[in-house]
Amino acid sequence: MRIVLSGYYGFDNVGDEAILYAIIQSLKEYYPEIGIVVLSNKPEKTARTYGVEAVNRWNVAEVAKAIKAADGLISGGGSLLQDETGRKSIPYYAGVMKIAQFLKKPVFVYAQGMGPVASRINRMIMKNTLQAAELLTVRDESSRQLLKDIGIKQPVQIVPDPVMGIDAAGFESAWMDHKQFTGRIISVSVRDWTDDLSYLKNVAAALDVLSEKGHNIVMVPMHGKHDWKTSKRVTDMMKEEVHTLPHDCSIEEKMAAIKASDVLLGMRLHALIFASTGMTPFAALSYDPKIDSFASIVNQPVIGNVSENNWTAEDIVAAIEKIFADYPDELKKLEERVAPLQKRAGDTAKQVIDLLLEPSAGSRQMISYSKVRNR
Repeated sequence: MRIVLSGYYGFDNVGDEAILYAIIQSLKEYYPEIGIVVLSNKPEKTARTYGVEAVNRWNVAEVAKAIKAADGLISGGGSLLQDETGRKSIPYYAGVMKIAQFLKKPVFVYAQGMGPVASRINRMIMKNTLQAAELLTVRDESSRQLLKDIGIKQPVQIVPDPVMGIDAAGFESAWMDHKQFTGRIISVSVRDWTDDLSYLKNVAAALDVLSEKGHNIVMVPMHGKHDWKTSKRVTDMMKEEVHTLPHDCSIEEKMAAIKASDVLLGMRLHALIFASTGMTPFAALSYDPKIDSFASIVNQPVIGNVSENNWTAEDIVAAIEKIFADYPDELKKLEERVAPLQKRAGDTAKQVIDLLLEPSAGSRQMISYSKVRNR
């Protein structure tokens, strides 16, 4: 059995790389002999890092060849089908799915976060593509509702983000061990979002106050140099000492660093997910509905939205201090929400494999191979 994985892979975004890591891990757990081909921006690095095959995601001929030789296509996870960060995302990812559908290969939409989608044309593209998918799974109710709104009639399942299935118990951070912090550790994940980055001033002011109270501040850049630059903007505004985890750390080390923290102040979704898998309570700063959705799922606070003037530095300090004041209860509250998600995180991979192993799926593949031979 061979499967092709399509997503935002090979761009040094640790969140999306963690998704890839988790999907590969889950697929191999349920079907060790599976062959995996990843469509990547850096195919050589992806192949070396994960022990899989990889092809250039921008080379249409290579993509089509990989899908033609496979039994199916997984699209996801992550926020692939949205047009807020660029106009090309939906046409690209839908286009890859359309190649698979043209070649009569089943398409599995895997734990995606859908939207926002402003363009009417993009909504039509999504409806046309997703209605023909073999399996539709999303990570939150707002994503399922969006698919209903654009006219999807087939069942849409809500499943945990695949990263929830990563067991971080054995992960270590040599950098954190070397620091030998004493006292509480607050890890921080920030990103740029609006053109007006004044919200970073609030973050810096809050971190100064928390540092003055004796807490250790550790910046965790989730998207390589991109987030490292934003983290530096914050640290340059601060008066107190702050530490920054190297931007090129591995997924395992970033997960370990957040797990070793007592609280996370986070913007990036997968920083929040890393915190949850490590049973580290968090307070979120939202920039996208997916942040609010995930925080609600695991019953953690959202301080405010960076695009709105509805929060202050004092609100950050109050949220963090509240977590520390009720720490045993906060840990229990988080564990009650996270443990069931961790148990279910690998179920999506099992569904994909079971569908591919069904006699009907085998028949579809024989038909498609016959058509390819006769073409």
